[in-house]
Amino acid sequence: MTPLLDERPRTARLLPRFALFGLAVVLVLATLTVRLFYLQVSGGGYYQGQAAANMTVLQAIPSSRGLITDRAGRSLVLNVPSFAVKIRPADLPYSQRDAVVGQLSRMLGISTTAINEAIDGSPGSRFDLVRIASAVPENVARLISEEHIALPGVEVVAEARRQYTYGSLLSQVLGYTGPINPAQLQALQSQGYLPDDVLGQAGLEAQYEQQLRGTYGVQQVERDASGRQIQVLSTPTQPQAGDTLQLSIDLKTQEQAQTALEWGIKAAGIKKGVVIVMNPQTGEVLAMVSLPTYDDNLFAAGISTADYQKLANDPNQPLLDHAIGEIYPPGSTYKLVTGSAVLADGKLGPDQTLQTYGHLMLGSYRFNDWNGMGFGPLTVAGGYAQSSDTFFYQAAALVGIDRLAYWAHQFGFGSPTGIDLPGEASGIVPSNEWKMQTFGQPIFPGETYLAGIGQGYDAVTPIELLDAYCALANGGKLYQPQVVRQVLGPTGQVVQAFAPKLRAQVKVPASVLTYMREAAREAVVIRHTGNVVDMPLYVAGKTGTAEFGTRKIDGNLPFDSWFVGFVSPSGDFAKTDSQLAILAFTYDTSQSLGNPSTELVKYFLQMHYGIKQDYRNLFLIQPGAGN
Repeated sequence: MTPLLDERPRTARLLPRFALFGLAVVLVLATLTVRLFYLQVSGGGYYQGQAAANMTVLQAIPSSRGLITDRAGRSLVLNVPSFAVKIRPADLPYSQRDAVVGQLSRMLGISTTAINEAIDGSPGSRFDLVRIASAVPENVARLISEEHIALPGVEVVAEARRQYTYGSLLSQVLGYTGPINPAQLQALQSQGYLPDDVLGQAGLEAQYEQQLRGTYGVQQVERDASGRQIQVLSTPTQPQAGDTLQLSIDLKTQEQAQTALEWGIKAAGIKKGVVIVMNPQTGEVLAMVSLPTYDDNLFAAGISTADYQKLANDPNQPLLDHAIGEIYPPGSTYKLVTGSAVLADGKLGPDQTLQTYGHLMLGSYRFNDWNGMGFGPLTVAGGYAQSSDTFFYQAAALVGIDRLAYWAHQFGFGSPTGIDLPGEASGIVPSNEWKMQTFGQPIFPGETYLAGIGQGYDAVTPIELLDAYCALANGGKLYQPQVVRQVLGPTGQVVQAFAPKLRAQVKVPASVLTYMREAAREAVVIRHTGNVVDMPLYVAGKTGTAEFGTRKIDGNLPFDSWFVGFVSPSGDFAKTDSQLAILAFTYDTSQSLGNPSTELVKYFLQMHYGIKQDYRNLFLIQPGAGN
């Protein structure tokens, strides 16, 4: 039987199906409408705020670091435009890390190990930028910036880099800036320091970090999904530039001091030395040179591991400021203390004498005079001028070690000077109390002898010794040496003015100080300091040699050489009118003839005072005469 066909029109047959489809569309649209209404009206505020938070972020605006000038306003440090490459670890997928690090290594010329160590050693969170390279060449920076798709998490940042105008000339004083380390970040984070920050790591850059840093600003920026900045939305806080340091150091005097020291080191065939020039009336440091040194621009540009290890492993320690950071036996320069002590304690009068000898015996120990013969009877002034060791052995014994230590402390020995530079060491002044605390036993008589001539346990920093002679020159005012003359605000206003800082008034009687100034002049007049007396200047001073270390093959100990003194404008050393004091120290001068420190001081004085005649002994002086 054939089935019956539906005889209704085709339109009538499809109508129910269209009705069902239409109903379904209406229901879907209604559902979407309700959901959209919820998102935009009921929950819209929350989600809209969440989206805005994902798109915007507050970030710091680094301030312009303060500049540094010499006392005449000549620029010693500048801020120059530069590029840095940084990575935000959170934006660097782990699966792509090796490829990204490898590509950066090739483009920057940095090992993959160094880049990975920077990322893994970052003191911040994964969302903080990590500095990979500083002082990146502009062409390389642009290439990296253009490769942002292939280098997720990598950012090129324009920033200011420190440029030290005179390179190694002032490196030990100025120091350098460098990336913050984890310990520093932990200590400074509450003050607004960031994980990728740069701060002062040595010298004045470290000592005056707070003044130089300035105040960071804050800006709100919009970023895209990859973390790249789109635009700055607002700047709630503007950055404030750091202050400028105007130094007491004079650039020309610094250049003269370095030229003289470089000559002296080369002429004597030695490796290390120091020259410091100060104004005795104020404590202002006019020049300070320590050799060997380094170029602080290496650190500003991001020093390589190889270059840093070369400096760090150098046995002559170019990274150490030997002017303030190392102690040495002062030798005969310390006879200032012994001479002042024996006079101040009344153990000898100004005209009383002691017999000197070629040597003294103490039990089975022999204590020689430097010339092996002695000088006959000498007053304190004569003993000081001739630098007789046997005179000062006896003088030290008359005073005793504890009183000798007392007078040494009066001149500032045995404690830091307080100079406004980091890393200052403290000298050693032996006494019974000091030796009991250090070795558990009192001072022996022979050790008192040695203390009287600046040997044995005696040790000083060069700045400590010069500061003591400045006090002698100015009549007993022991000033704190000062490197920064004044601090200037961003608009040039004086924020902090220099004022001489008196550490103490030396309690040595004024008559004794006058006597010792004239004795220092006598040391020059009798030519114990070579031909310094022939120069058209009024100079008073004292030389010294000081043994140290272990004996050489020939049985002799190596020794250092000193010269410390001051210039009188009037030639009357009863007055306290000196405006310039100078110290020179040369390390391990055993192989040279005479005292290189004396010769280089003459060279400095010639340049500084415009003296045309050359008073240097180019062959140096005979052995022993520089004692």
